Amino acid sequence: MIRCNREGAVWIFAEQEAGELSDVPLELLSKGRELADKLNVQLISVLGGGSNVEPLCEKLIRHGSDEVLLVEHPMLKDYQTNSYAKVVCQLIEKYEPQIVLYGATAMGRDLAPRVASKMRAGLTADCTDLQIGDHQERQGPLHKNLLLQIRPAFGGNIIATIINYDRWPQMATVREGVMRMPEPDPKRKGKVIRETVHITPEDLAVSILKRHREVKKVNLKAARIIVAGGAGVGSKENFKGVWDLANALGAAVGASRAAVDLGFCDRDHQVGQTGTTVRPALYIAVGISGAVQHRTGMQDAARIVAINKDPNAPIFQIAHYGIVGEIRDVIPKMIKAVRERG
Repeated sequence: MIRCNREGAVWIFAEQEAGELSDVPLELLSKGRELADKLNVQLISVLGGGSNVEPLCEKLIRHGSDEVLLVEHPMLKDYQTNSYAKVVCQLIEKYEPQIVLYGATAMGRDLAPRVASKMRAGLTADCTDLQIGDHQERQGPLHKNLLLQIRPAFGGNIIATIINYDRWPQMATVREGVMRMPEPDPKRKGKVIRETVHITPEDLAVSILKRHREVKKVNLKAARIIVAGGAGVGSKENFKGVWDLANALGAAVGASRAAVDLGFCDRDHQVGQTGTTVRPALYIAVGISGAVQHRTGMQDAARIVAINKDPNAPIFQIAHYGIVGEIRDVIPKMIKAVRERG
C-alpha cells in the first residue's frame, strides 16, 4: 500500500522544452518507481512551463508517476534559473519530499545546484546508479533507507557511494541514458495537482529575445550498431577507417573522449561518462583502451567487439569478442568481409 500523502515522496523534475518532454525524465521515472516502491511512498513528477505543458502530464503518469505537480505560468515559458528554482523550492517547502532527482542535462545541472543551495541540502552530480540502503558510522546511529548515490570519482578510477542523512531532501542529478526507458502503461491512472507559485518580473534575470538550438549531428542512443574509435586509432586520417566500417555496417560512429580531445571526431559522437550512454545491439570499439569512464557509457551493449593491438587492454575484460591486431590491417578485412556478405 503506497502512502497517500505527499510528504516523504520521491520526486522527478520533469524537464521539458517548448512543450516537449526529453527522454531524461522518462528514464528517471523508471528508477524513481523502483525507489518509491522500496520506500513505500509516492512517485511524483514536478512539471513547470508556460500554457502548453498540461498534455504532458498523461505521458508522465503512463511512464510511472503517481501524481504530477503542475505549475503553468507565462513567465515559465522559457527556462530561467531563478524562476524555475523558485517553483521547485516552494513546492519542496510545501510537501517535504525525501528524494528529488534531476537529469544531468544542461538544464538539470543549472537548476539542481541552485535548489540545493537554497534548501541547504546535499547534491550528488552525475550519478550512474541509485539504490536504497542503510548506513551506520562507527559507534553511531543506524540510518535506514537512505538514498545511495553512486557515481565514478577521482577521474573515474573508483566508484563512490555518497549518502546524505542529515540534510534533506536527498538530491542527485543522473546522467542521461544510464537508466532504462520504462514502457508506458496506457492503463495507469494518476492525479494532476495544479499548483500556484508567485513569480514576478524581478525573478527573471534576463529577457530572451531569440532562441537558437543546435541540432545534434548523430543520435547515438537510437543506434542499433555503433562503431567507435579511440586514441589508439592514431590520427584523424586513420579515423576515416572507423567511418568506412560504420558505413559498411549501416552503423553510427562513436568516439572516446580521448579521440574527441585529439580532434579525431566531433563531441556529438562522444560515448562515455562525459558523453552519451548507449545500449546498442552491437558495439565495435576500435583502438579504445577501455578506461572506466568509457566503459560506463557502453558496457550494457548486447554484443561488444574490441579491436586493439594491446592484448592487455581493459576493454577486453568486457568484450564478447576480441581482435588483437593493428587497426590498419583489421579494419579493411572487416569491411571486405561485410561487403562480400552483402
